[in-house]
Amino acid sequence: MSNVFGFGAVGDGITDETESLQHAIDSGDGVLRLNKGTYRITKPLVLDLTKTGFGAVRGEGGASRIVMAGAGPAIRVIGDHQGTASPGSVQPHTWDKERFPTINGIEIVGEHPDAVGIELRKTMKCVISQVLVRRCRIGVHLVERNRDFVLADSHLYDNHEIGLFFDRCNLHQIIVHGCHISWNKIAGIKSLGGDVHNLQIVGNDIEYNNATAGKSSKSPADLTEHPGGSEIWFDATDGVISEVTISGNTIQATVQTGGANIRVVGADVQRPQPADTPKTQKPDTAHLINITGNVLGSQWRAVELRNVSRVTITGNTIYDSVDLSLFAVHSAGIVVSGNTFAWRGLDSEPAKDGLRFEDCDNVLLSGLATQRFCAGSTERGAAVTFVRCSDCGISDCQLLDPLHRGLELDDCVRCRVANNTIVDRRQQPTMRHAIRILGRSRDNLITGNILSGATEMLLDDSSDSSEPRDNLLLR
Repeated sequence: MSNVFGFGAVGDGITDETESLQHAIDSGDGVLRLNKGTYRITKPLVLDLTKTGFGAVRGEGGASRIVMAGAGPAIRVIGDHQGTASPGSVQPHTWDKERFPTINGIEIVGEHPDAVGIELRKTMKCVISQVLVRRCRIGVHLVERNRDFVLADSHLYDNHEIGLFFDRCNLHQIIVHGCHISWNKIAGIKSLGGDVHNLQIVGNDIEYNNATAGKSSKSPADLTEHPGGSEIWFDATDGVISEVTISGNTIQATVQTGGANIRVVGADVQRPQPADTPKTQKPDTAHLINITGNVLGSQWRAVELRNVSRVTITGNTIYDSVDLSLFAVHSAGIVVSGNTFAWRGLDSEPAKDGLRFEDCDNVLLSGLATQRFCAGSTERGAAVTFVRCSDCGISDCQLLDPLHRGLELDDCVRCRVANNTIVDRRQQPTMRHAIRILGRSRDNLITGNILSGATEMLLDDSSDSSEPRDNLLLR
């Protein structure tokens, strides 16, 4: 049996028990059983499944604590899976010696600035459940290659950088559910590079993951070494992220200038301007993403998309985004439908919230409920702004009481604005235009909208008259 007391451990939180625990792993029955107690270690505990065969780490119902006083992971699990999740690609030695390692019922606390909670390398069907990791640099770290990973019913809390980190990892089939991932200083969940597919983030509380969490000021001067933190952050500028579902989560934070609740960044693929149609280049390293049924709020931006394609954002409640509720640039195939957006209760409150799309193609907004959106300025921009976009549709939306404008199209081509209500209902309206069209916009259709309350002009076509524009304006 691998009960650590049988291998010389005492669990007093003072003794360096690295040797005793590693001896239990190497010479026991493959299951490291931690009794109630605190186990201080200074080097990683290595569960090398290629040598020991089937293995697991099991605590005493959360009463077992590992204190990592050295650099690196407290627990490192190593397999040799070279294939995919397809049964035909799994070698016999994976099924016979390595499959399904589990870690549960423990707390890991970092005492070294470079401590990591758990590291997985070349594992197949690993499950981490009922685990608390805190004060480490990274909570759970997946590297190199892994398949069929599940993180459930766990807490990744107050780590120095990232809660759950897919680090340039070839990783498919991931489920993260029922977890509390919060107060990590750069990101709650981050994917950097690699090849990540089929990721489900469902039913979690993901909040306060930024370097300024707990500070009341929203000034850029308060940013620390890692500005722009995010609750969920996918960086595929040198990799791929695809087939992602983010559903049923609470994703919120304290505001950090440059931060986002959800940030997705793909490779910087240059796309032609709208006038240079047809388009043949589209972003493709970050795609097939579904953001549904979440509560998002209290950040600089709620959702930020750069060089992303085929994204659906539906049925979310989005509130109190200091800069923008949604910002998308160089992206295509974006559907935003059936969401409610927060409002300022009083005009005396700071301006916040708005939607902005730049250099995007094939965007569809429908069934949105907004109130008191404040994006833009007195001169440019609106509650909903499209700049150099093409083939977009905005229909059946409620843009109520915007601060400056309801909708602005700037250098846009073949966009359809239909059946929306854009009104300023306040006793002293501030909305200058309900809809404004600027620049080299052409071939746009504006029809069937209810417009009211503009202080200057309800529907203003100020696009460049020196070129054919052919915008059809039907209020």
